[in-house]
Amino acid sequence: MLQEAEAQLNAFDGTIDAIAGYMDFPVSTMLPILCNKFGTRTTSLESLLKCEHKFWSRSVQNEVIPDHIPNFTAFDPFDDGALSKIGEAGLAFPFFVKPIKSSGSRLGFRIDNPEDFDHAVQKLRADIGTISTPFNYVLEQADLPDEIREVDGRYCMAEQIIGGRQCTVEGYVYEGEVVPYGVVDSIRYPQVLSFFYYLYPSNLPARVQDKMAELTRTIMSHVGFNNSAFNIEYFWDEVSDQVWLLEINTRISQSHCDLFEKVDGISHQQVTVDLALGRRPDMPHRQGEHKVAGKFFYRVFFTDATVTGVPDKQQLEAAQAKVPGTYIAPQVKVGTRLSDLPEQDAYSFAVAYIWMGAKSQGKLLWNYEQVIKSLNFQFDIEE
Repeated sequence: MLQEAEAQLNAFDGTIDAIAGYMDFPVSTMLPILCNKFGTRTTSLESLLKCEHKFWSRSVQNEVIPDHIPNFTAFDPFDDGALSKIGEAGLAFPFFVKPIKSSGSRLGFRIDNPEDFDHAVQKLRADIGTISTPFNYVLEQADLPDEIREVDGRYCMAEQIIGGRQCTVEGYVYEGEVVPYGVVDSIRYPQVLSFFYYLYPSNLPARVQDKMAELTRTIMSHVGFNNSAFNIEYFWDEVSDQVWLLEINTRISQSHCDLFEKVDGISHQQVTVDLALGRRPDMPHRQGEHKVAGKFFYRVFFTDATVTGVPDKQQLEAAQAKVPGTYIAPQVKVGTRLSDLPEQDAYSFAVAYIWMGAKSQGKLLWNYEQVIKSLNFQFDIEE
């Protein structure tokens, strides 16, 4: 991918003023390498890896915001004694494991007992190479501390489980100034971990959002991230009034682009473009057509199934016309086996994404119910 990108840039007969991206790995890690080679602006590879290398990220977070991260340790999934070493690091069941570098929830597992860990290790050993090989190539391009270089892309993380009301702080750094500019709630289906919809703007109390903004400025300044966009996922545990930092992403969220356009008047892709061109981002605020906006995950809760019917173009257009500004993006076609869909969670399958705006959260949910009534997906369900 780097070779293809370099060839395309070299073939361009104009000036290269900016190189921008808003996708997760490997695009996010390609950007510093490409920008350094072609003399355009973005953050350094090392500062980006302090966010994307999960062990390095937790280590630097622990230096400045230790009370807002869970207990964690790195482990080698190919080490037969890994579970004992995780226990020696102070983690007890239940905990969560995931690769040092992953995208979405891929190869992430909740571990409640030794049998769960054995199952997770089997999957990690079989599949982690698809992540570790390209990520290790990126690590080779960076100047890493010895203790981080030893924990390469083949390693995994174990973390004590954290939870609460989940949200994402979107922000950027321009010439060393950290600017959080929007908070999006991540709302789950009742009784399961699957996402139901993203809601903008957030419903969290202002003081909680202010605390998250303070933590965001602290950690992003500490890692030296600069002249680039990011977002940070947080939990707020209402019972203990505790804010937890879940993870840092070195890009804007694609899922949130339409939400910002509906509420603020323009997609926050504008932030990415401005920064890549060396400009201070100029995002409008609450100048869109809607008071609130959401991205819904239209899900089916099957063990597995094959898709036998999907709405055609006319049906989609009719459903979208029910609520102006609605956009429906089916994620399946006839013949799709649900278990073949990429980056799904363990509980359900997202068969369509639906972006909508409204004057209130209640109206948004009512509109969503009206739209999905006319979406006729059909399945051959496996027992």
